Amino acid sequence: MPDPAPLLRALFDRAVVVADPMRSLAAALPPKPAGRVVVVGAGKASARMAEAVEAVWGPCEGLVITRYGYARPCEGIEIVEAAHPVPDEAGARATDRMLALLEGLGEGDFVLALISGGASALLVAPCAGVTLTEKQAVSAALLDSGAPIGRMNTLRKHLSRVKGGQLAAAAYPARMLALLISDVPGDDPAFIGSGPTVGDASSAADARAVLSRWQVPVPPSVTEALTRPTGVIPPGDPRLSRAETVICAAPSQSLAAAADLARTEGCEVEILGDALEGEAREVAAEMARTALARQQALAPGAKPLVLLSGGELTVTRRGDGTGGPNAEFCLALALALNGAPGILALACDTDGVDGAAEVAGALIGPDTIPDREEAESALARNDSHGYFARRNAQVVTGPTLTNVNDFRALLILPR
Repeated sequence: MPDPAPLLRALFDRAVVVADPMRSLAAALPPKPAGRVVVVGAGKASARMAEAVEAVWGPCEGLVITRYGYARPCEGIEIVEAAHPVPDEAGARATDRMLALLEGLGEGDFVLALISGGASALLVAPCAGVTLTEKQAVSAALLDSGAPIGRMNTLRKHLSRVKGGQLAAAAYPARMLALLISDVPGDDPAFIGSGPTVGDASSAADARAVLSRWQVPVPPSVTEALTRPTGVIPPGDPRLSRAETVICAAPSQSLAAAADLARTEGCEVEILGDALEGEAREVAAEMARTALARQQALAPGAKPLVLLSGGELTVTRRGDGTGGPNAEFCLALALALNGAPGILALACDTDGVDGAAEVAGALIGPDTIPDREEAESALARNDSHGYFARRNAQVVTGPTLTNVNDFRALLILPR
């Protein structure tokens, strides 16, 4: 079989290529409708999605918001860059302009919405009584809380004028097609980018429960805002009746493509699921137990086994280091494997950004931890990126222009 480390990187690269909007979006794009067409969108893949749309439809009117460094050339659609994962003024101004662009559309008009992971931060329009600065504080606290992405998005929706179906409501009575690239476990459209085009049945009480359960500190204005009815659009609202949602790329497709490549390279493959959630270090400990058990069951001379999984892990911030869910998973996994021979692993975010660092993730093997005390100290401080930078074990891709969430591959060789 090929060299194990390059094979793991090749599996990740295949997963990313399959999710590239230039490849995945075209199949879901209908013929360009007659009449006025407006393209809007947000997310780390949204500029690439806009580029893919214009490659088929030609220049279009519209505006999409993407992360700094993720812009793509478009002839008609304006690309605005803003901050992620904590929103900024550029995102707030662009969101206001997007809502203004949708004002006054009629039944004969058509809106194409391009939504991918990252839209929760890039589409920022705080609800009444909450300032952008206060929204930024809530966003930062949420990211450090360890709350699952679904719960984070429940809170985000009820503090917004654009999430939770409100973007679709703003376009009504125009017809809307929302094309989504999924980065959430289970591919629920209501949680991709906090569901700006999809109705939501949660309440302000559910949002308050998130604050309580994960002890998220918030300004008094946020607490006050969550005592009032919010703008989240419930399912079945007439303003959603002309909106259709289609997922054009999802983690399961990328895992399947990586599995096909692994098999062609002579490996057996087991897909553990595309919707794994949980604390990164806890999932890593369980994954280590699984890998060791699978290796024990391999007969001498058996084919190598690849374990693939996707989803979105979380990190509860305890220290002052620099890290992300994928790097923390790798560091905790390496510690749990304790130098076990014949087991290598890669964990990366398919958007090329693990946490807030410009690093996709990391790659580990039996020699990753020469000094256990140093590694345990790095994990305690949430400094997984710092540790892997010193070990030259980071995976750095730059902007991948897509986002189907975490990708994990463990390669297990017979002992």
